Amino acid sequence: MGSSFGDLFRISTFGESHGGGVGVIVEGCPPRLELDLQKIQAELDRRKPGQSKISTPRKEEDQVEILSGLLNNTTLGTPIAMVVRNKDHKPGDYKEMNVAFRPSHADATYQAKYGIQARSGGGRASARETIARVAAGAIAKQLLTKAHNTEVLAWVKRIHTLEAEINAQDVSIDDVEANIVRCPNQVMAAQMVERIEAISREGDSCGGVIECVVRNAPMGLGMPVFDKLEADLAKAVMSLPASKGFEIGSGFGGTLLKGSEHNDAFLPSNDGRLRTATNNSGGIQGGITNGESILIRVAFKPTATIRKDQQTIDADGNTTTLSAKGRHDPCVLPRAVPIVEAMVSLVLADHLLRQQGQCSLW
Repeated sequence: MGSSFGDLFRISTFGESHGGGVGVIVEGCPPRLELDLQKIQAELDRRKPGQSKISTPRKEEDQVEILSGLLNNTTLGTPIAMVVRNKDHKPGDYKEMNVAFRPSHADATYQAKYGIQARSGGGRASARETIARVAAGAIAKQLLTKAHNTEVLAWVKRIHTLEAEINAQDVSIDDVEANIVRCPNQVMAAQMVERIEAISREGDSCGGVIECVVRNAPMGLGMPVFDKLEADLAKAVMSLPASKGFEIGSGFGGTLLKGSEHNDAFLPSNDGRLRTATNNSGGIQGGITNGESILIRVAFKPTATIRKDQQTIDADGNTTTLSAKGRHDPCVLPRAVPIVEAMVSLVLADHLLRQQGQCSLW
């Protein structure tokens, strides 16, 4: 019912923002993969709330518990169950939302669909659900690293109207983690922090764009027609809370070019791999990876829950005014960086297993 993702490397998530906890079951992970559990926790630490002055003040340690699927930190090939317990949940902060729908949030549509919902913190519509994705994505990352030394790295490219110039091939994880907004352009990062703080003081929020590169992506990942790799990547990142747009390679900018300007010319190669002079395709052609770096961008809208007065309706359809309380990020992008990486890693791990299952017998 919409809580599972993937085919061979498959995850199912559970839990609400203010319930007992949030968790995931990972199925299809190959056996005998030695996991670094500290790396799983490190990814969750990058996502957790309360980590900086520009994130939600909710305090959660987000310590992961691995309940099954491992023996001495090595995968058994059986389902891996992981859970993070909720500690700092305060349902009273959301009493106004019990009678008023937040504009542009999932409150109204969840109520219309189910006739009931976990109002506190947004329930399943809360970004807290992404804990499960990040935990599972951390396993997928380690699988990709071991199999092909594949690296998945994301960063903040734009906040509100501030856009950073970034060379995607030169960015390192240290560059991304060097500041609290996770923008590798350090000069622009300082301006982004100031912008987020200024907008937050007004009781408002802002959105932006996250860029993600995949280096050393294996050739041949992706299926023709419906399961093209960019289609599955789009579904993965567009399933994230607040995501509103997806681009790959040249994206919408490519529509301004002629074919002769946009085509990626093939170059001779001594190792049998495909090489291209440019990468407007973003590493994927015909839905299949060509071995060049994959480059995508994801647009995130401003956080829906803001402190400013907004006109809305209650559950009975009556007009009312809502000034939301609770604890919310004025901008979701800094904490969304590891979440984008997780979803991209899950797609690649799934397609890697599918590729090996179909094309690696001989």
